Amino acid sequence: MAKFKPIKVIRPYPQYAAAVAALPYDVMSSKEARERTVGNKYSFLHVDKAEIDLPEGTDIYDQRVYLKAKENLEKLVADGICIDDQEKRFYIYRQIMNGRKQTGIVGCALINDYINGKIKKHELTRADKEADRIRHIDICDANTGPIFLTYRKNDEVNKKIEEICDKNDPIYDFVSDGVRQIVWTVDGDDNLFFEDRLKRVGDYYIADGHHRCASAVNVGIKRRMENPGYDGTEEFNFFLAVLFADSDLEIMDYNRVIKDLNAMSVEEFLEKVSEKFTVTECADGERYKPRKKHTFGFYSGEKWYGLEAKEGIFDENDPVARLDVSILQNNIIDPILNIKNPRIDKRIDFVGGIRGLEGLEKRTREDMKIAFSMYPTTIDDLMSIADDEKIMPPKSTWFEPKLLSGLFVHRLK
Repeated sequence: MAKFKPIKVIRPYPQYAAAVAALPYDVMSSKEARERTVGNKYSFLHVDKAEIDLPEGTDIYDQRVYLKAKENLEKLVADGICIDDQEKRFYIYRQIMNGRKQTGIVGCALINDYINGKIKKHELTRADKEADRIRHIDICDANTGPIFLTYRKNDEVNKKIEEICDKNDPIYDFVSDGVRQIVWTVDGDDNLFFEDRLKRVGDYYIADGHHRCASAVNVGIKRRMENPGYDGTEEFNFFLAVLFADSDLEIMDYNRVIKDLNAMSVEEFLEKVSEKFTVTECADGERYKPRKKHTFGFYSGEKWYGLEAKEGIFDENDPVARLDVSILQNNIIDPILNIKNPRIDKRIDFVGGIRGLEGLEKRTREDMKIAFSMYPTTIDDLMSIADDEKIMPPKSTWFEPKLLSGLFVHRLK
């Protein structure tokens, strides 16, 4: 069983929370970050994407970027925008989006639990992305972005969370990008309650943030090598995380757009597809959003088609093979469109479901030729694959809302 500990954090003073809090670094470009921070010198993007404070065109992996990030983080504390809170405690973090709420517990996970497989993963990570966050964490001497973890729900934990939220005033309550963000402190013996109960819920699962998690663990291992007399209580043995019950989470569809039809006409393509899928042409102006597993939308030339997988084209007993992202890749994207490795092939891109079918159509007008709409992967799929120590295909899950950065920062010493 994994463990979860109370945490000391750097956090904004309440009057600055809305200005400091920002979307995570990996959901926007440097250009978008520059645009979002115009007139807001307190945005945490000045830490997470510090290249925005250097000349345009600066390599995002330049050493100056990491040093500027550290400088900007320390300035938030020095200027009285953030408090360096020395009290160890949990926090309750609730997000409300389109009427749906998800409520998690902010604290510290143990790097040993990741190393020993008690914090389970379902994605591969890329060395270049890991290297970037390792340098960022190491130079800032802090975990600046929370890892999004989940666990199988526990009624006692849920009841205590609701009790705290109902009886206490939050320290933060604001709206960012249409999502309400609310935070409560956990005080006194309630911290001991959560620490005890969260040891009993079983293993934890990475929902989102595989690169941040792997990087945080690697920095912890590096610090252990630099401090051979460590005893396990040092802050570098832990990393910042928010832990949500699986019942609170919703995974959105993660759709595909592709640059070409591999030298085929739409008619030739659909003829090949029809060998393994039932193809239905939509009426003019009608869109196709999959409503059940093993169905897909296909869009080309301002026309939508519905695709339904025929029986026998995948192994229902294999938790990876039965994923819709696998069915699409193994039966269309690879054999028909000749995209063998979607992680690196420049002919394919991925669009989160938050952008809707309109977002797919827009991409086909801009830089792509065709699009596929997907049915979302489920939390049960994610956990089953992680339990089997298997890996999902790339871009299988899209979580909304995103955890904001800047509300909690965990120093490594």
